[in-house]
Amino acid sequence: MATEVKCPSCGHAFPMEEVMNEEYKKQLRNQMQQYTTQKEQEYQHKLEEFTAKEQQQKQAFELRLVQEKKNLEQTLEENLRKSIATDFENQILMLKKNKEDADEKLKLSRQKELDFLQREQLLLQKEEELQLELQRKLQEQRNELAEQIRKQETEKFSLRDTEYQLKQKELEKQLEDQKKLVDEMKRKAEQGSMQLQGEVQELILEELLKVNFPFDRIEEVGKGVRGADCIQIVRNSFGQECGKIIYESKRTKDFSMDWIEKLKKDMRNVGVDVAVIVTQCYPKGMDCFGEVDGIWICSFEEVKAVAYVLRDGIIKLSGMLRTQENRGDKMHLLYDYLTSKEFSEQWKAIREGFMSMRMSIQRERDTMEKLWKAREKQLEKVLLNAAHIQGSIEGIAGSENIQMNITDDVDDMLLE
Repeated sequence: MATEVKCPSCGHAFPMEEVMNEEYKKQLRNQMQQYTTQKEQEYQHKLEEFTAKEQQQKQAFELRLVQEKKNLEQTLEENLRKSIATDFENQILMLKKNKEDADEKLKLSRQKELDFLQREQLLLQKEEELQLELQRKLQEQRNELAEQIRKQETEKFSLRDTEYQLKQKELEKQLEDQKKLVDEMKRKAEQGSMQLQGEVQELILEELLKVNFPFDRIEEVGKGVRGADCIQIVRNSFGQECGKIIYESKRTKDFSMDWIEKLKKDMRNVGVDVAVIVTQCYPKGMDCFGEVDGIWICSFEEVKAVAYVLRDGIIKLSGMLRTQENRGDKMHLLYDYLTSKEFSEQWKAIREGFMSMRMSIQRERDTMEKLWKAREKQLEKVLLNAAHIQGSIEGIAGSENIQMNITDDVDDMLLE
């Protein structure tokens, strides 16, 4: 149990142990502070002594190093002088010895060269003799071989002559049989139907028109129906019908003027713009395609070009006619539209959109230029610091040991 003590002045009661603890703690704190101060002073004193000793040792070491360096230089100088003198004497002796050896080797090499030239001359003589002997033997073998080949060719030629005569007779017999067969087939072909030949040319003509003019409509006129062979309904790039072309196909040896009159009637009946006769023969006075009494006449080889020309003319004529239709009304409608509120508002909207796009592009350009400038400054800062680091490292380790280029030479040129 703690012993309480009352204050005589105020009568306040407090434990006596608490007062004693506070006094004891205060004494310990003072002792600890004194001890710490004493240890710091000792440490500072020892540090000063150690620094002084280190400085003395360093000075002594430098003096010793200078003295040893001088001694070493003197020793090296003496050794170098002795070595140079010895080397010079050795070099003189070696040069003399090398000269003697070179003279001896030169004498030996000249003797060897003389021996070699003599042996080479002997070898050349022997080689010429061998070449002559070889040429004689080769000539004899060639003569023998030529005689053998001549005999063999004579025998083969006699056999081939006999075989050739037999084959020639067989081919003549086959040729005669083939001529007879061709004459028979030609006779049968000439007896074929002229109508079938005409129908074949009609089908080829229709196919040619369909392939070259895929956007036009090619209509076939049925067999036995009054009129031409086929009708080409011309269309422009918008799919609008511009006109019609009728084709009459003829495959005969003589041209008849009645075909022209008949085709004119067909033009009036069908209501077409142009009529074309595709024939193998021309009327008198014509040797290529042309126009007779309003009817175009051409060969099968020329029909493609003629169709292109006629079709282009029909399309252009149709376009001109369309532009002339209701010309006055169109002018009034166009004037009313250009002066109307609708056109004014639409043009105003176009102008506002254009100005908005233009301002937006300018803003984006200004923003990007600011961003580019900021990035250029950042890049310059990075490169400058990198150059400082590189210079410091190269000064320590050398430029050949470490490569620290951030960019290559091309990038450096671009940045400059």
